[in-house]
Amino acid sequence: MKVLFLVQKEQRAILDRLYDDVALHCDCDIRRLDDEAQRQLHVYFHHNVDFSKYDRILFFIRFKKEVRQWRFLRTLPNLVFLEHDACQNYIPGKYMGVFSKHYSRIPWARVISSGAGVARRLREEGIDACFVPKGYDQTLLSNQGLCRDIELGFLGSTESAIYSGRRSLLEKLEQQEKLLVARTKSEGEYCQMLNRIRFFVSADIGIGEYMAKNFEAMACGCTLFAYDQGDFENRALGFVDMDNLVLYHNIEEVLRYFKWGRWKSR
Repeated sequence: MKVLFLVQKEQRAILDRLYDDVALHCDCDIRRLDDEAQRQLHVYFHHNVDFSKYDRILFFIRFKKEVRQWRFLRTLPNLVFLEHDACQNYIPGKYMGVFSKHYSRIPWARVISSGAGVARRLREEGIDACFVPKGYDQTLLSNQGLCRDIELGFLGSTESAIYSGRRSLLEKLEQQEKLLVARTKSEGEYCQMLNRIRFFVSADIGIGEYMAKNFEAMACGCTLFAYDQGDFENRALGFVDMDNLVLYHNIEEVLRYFKWGRWKSR
């Protein structure tokens, strides 16, 4: 199968391993589009794409640029969307319901969502959706056996409106425990910091799926405390409470599990 895979040229998350894995399973032509090409897809395709060469056209570009060009996208055959932010379709905010509306305009397209529950809800709306989870880059992130001198930590953003639940829990936790909340400047620094954290608090509250940080923290050997996204999501990922991670529902459980884990590790 010949696949045209269109991705973002400038992307905060490094997803080269994902692209490599896709290319292992098909004849894959990966194109990295800059902002202008993403904004003007019809121009890019007119000058650079011969439809007859491809069995599938796979998009993984900025949704806010993609959604404005649905009229052009309707003209493309064998279309597939890979989307890591479709959870926002069910979160109060500017994109609530927008993903459903967009995909319903192109009903023959397939949507690959990073949330099992999100994919199920899209299917219930008549959209051809399937689930492929987020992961981590094994060439950048690993357990390096460093001294874990940070007992409790979180690395990442708390600024976006969709992270209001995350921000609230972390702020409450900071009032009761010594908690590191930080952002790193490079993948190397990120890996090193994860290797220093013993208990990583993932607070994907109100999001409906597990963000990539859960997998990245596990890859670096942290004990993961993750907000429980429900049985359906956990079964899809193979997450087992108190086996390969610790699931919680409120800050009281985080505090109880942290105190118990700290005592066990002595």
